[in-house]
Amino acid sequence: MPGLGTALELAAGGHLDNKVRIVAVILTAVMLGVVLELVRRRRLVERYALLWMIVALVLLVLAIWNQLLSVASNAIGIEVPANALFIAAFAVAFFMLLHFSVITSRLSEETKILAQEVARLDAEARASRVARVNGDAADGERAGGAPERDSVGQQRQHQRPVGT
Repeated sequence: MPGLGTALELAAGGHLDNKVRIVAVILTAVMLGVVLELVRRRRLVERYALLWMIVALVLLVLAIWNQLLSVASNAIGIEVPANALFIAAFAVAFFMLLHFSVITSRLSEETKILAQEVARLDAEARASRVARVNGDAADGERAGGAPERDSVGQQRQHQRPVGT
């Protein structure tokens, strides 16, 4: 297992010049900052922030220690390390898109079910109002049940207009 000195030598002997490394480190730091700010403003859920932070940290490691990319590309049989990076980026993007498509599908189904439930409750409320206007008893009162209650569970007070 290589020590810290060997890791620093590998990092120093990479193919990227110092300007490119500095820009890559700065861009990765900005990416981490943006992710943390989105979490702070509650625009990004923590579980997704963790995913983006892991991606940013991998990019940071590759920016600092670019020999790691060469070793990884040689291990999987890709001759040019940049091609391995593109393949990895496409794979990550594909799996993230697939994951978000599954989530979007689930949320769409839940939204449809909630809309149907709201429509059903609205129809029941309208029918109840029409029944009260026509002088009919509410379903619960007609069946000898408890008086009608509001959303907090308190008995509703039927207000009559003043002067009638």
